Formats: sequence, structure tokens, C-alpha cells
Amino acid sequence: MKKFISLIIFSCTVTLNLLSAPPARAEAKLKDVISTVEQSYNSLADLQASFSQKTFVASVKREQKGNGTLSIKKNSKGPAMFRFDYTKPQQLIVSDGSTVWYYLPENRQVMVSDLKSLLEGGQGVTLNYLTGIGRISRDFAIKPFNGGRDAKGNYLLELIPKTPSRNLAKLEMTVSSEDVGIFLKKGKIRNTFPILTSVIYDQLGTRTTIDFSKVRVNRGLPASLFQFKVPAGVEVLRH
Repeated sequence: MKKFISLIIFSCTVTLNLLSAPPARAEAKLKDVISTVEQSYNSLADLQASFSQKTFVASVKREQKGNGTLSIKKNSKGPAMFRFDYTKPQQLIVSDGSTVWYYLPENRQVMVSDLKSLLEGGQGVTLNYLTGIGRISRDFAIKPFNGGRDAKGNYLLELIPKTPSRNLAKLEMTVSSEDVGIFLKKGKIRNTFPILTSVIYDQLGTRTTIDFSKVRVNRGLPASLFQFKVPAGVEVLRH
């Protein structure tokens, strides 16, 4: 269950890929693209976005699809709080920064885990990237791939984790050329999230692609959004 929750969390994260925008055609160096991602992410207090997800499970050669809403709120005292409201399939993953609840309303079950144990169980890079605690230049070896740009001019990065993880073998990231252009012009960037798409590969070849839309940043999301009250009649499973 921990591996399943961690994969979904990072996939929606991550783990995290937003906004298709008109490209800025100015060429940027790799370090400029990385700085755009790091500076913009570090300026975020909270984030909310719609997402669509496709996971190709290599072991059974089957594709699974999902969509919903992602919310993240940074926590000065520890790991960030996060919430994934899946519309399809209907489920909820929410954390207040210390506890993770995975709620399956159709099954009338909620699985409860300690976030610290997930982090200590080899998911440190995964969850740190998702919640903005880590720096990609610290946690990954990064290089361009597929020529470094897509058809719209957005930047393509390949990230290999410096600390091996069974759930994360490689991460591919599409970064908004518009946001990189702003960074090149101003030398800094804030109050945006420039990642348009992320593709996460695990060690078994499973591939999860996430696209984000309707991105909203620094809106003052309430901490109460990241609390979970177990509904009456729901079975609680603790891990």
C-alpha cells in the first residue's frame, strides 16, 4: 500500500506539470531552465491545479487513466501538506504533513500511514520533489533530451535521481518556454509553476504521465483543506 500511495503521490506531483503557454523563442542554457524551475517553485506558498494522469503498467501492458485536483500547501515546520482529489477513479489522498489518509469511498475504507515512515522507506526524493522541499539540482543529474525542445518550443529535461529508488528510475519534465523567457529577461521568477508535463518511470518500466491545467498559486489555501475526518461507518486500516 505504501508503494501504491507513494507512486500516486509522486505521479501527481511529483512529483507536479502545468500550463501550456505560447513559447518564448530565446535560447536558454540548461542552468537557466533549472533555475527557472527552482526559483519559481521555491516562491510558492501553495498550489492548486487540475490534472489528468495516464499510467502504463509495464508488467501487464495495460494503461490506467485518472483525473482530479491537486492541492499543496508548504509547511514551515516540516513536510508540505497535500491533497489529491481523484474524480476518476473516485478516491482521495490527503496529508496534513505528518499523517497520510488514502480514502476509497466505494470500498468504505480509509488506509492511514505515517508520512515520516514513507519518507524513511525510500521515498525521500519522491516526496521532497513533490512538496518543494528538495532542489532538483541537488537530487538529480539533469540533461536535455529529444533535442532539448518540443514542437512548441518548451524545454525538455531528463532527470536521473542521484539516490536510487524502486519507484523512480527516471523523470522527464517539460518546462514552459514562456516562464524561462521571463527568467532570462528579469534574472528571477516568482509566483508561477513552469512545469507543463512530467513523465515518471519506475525500475520495472511503468510510466506515468501527468498534465496539469487551471493552475492557481499563492491563493492562501486553508490548512483545514488538508485535514481528514473519517466518515461514519468507514473501516480504518492502519499501516
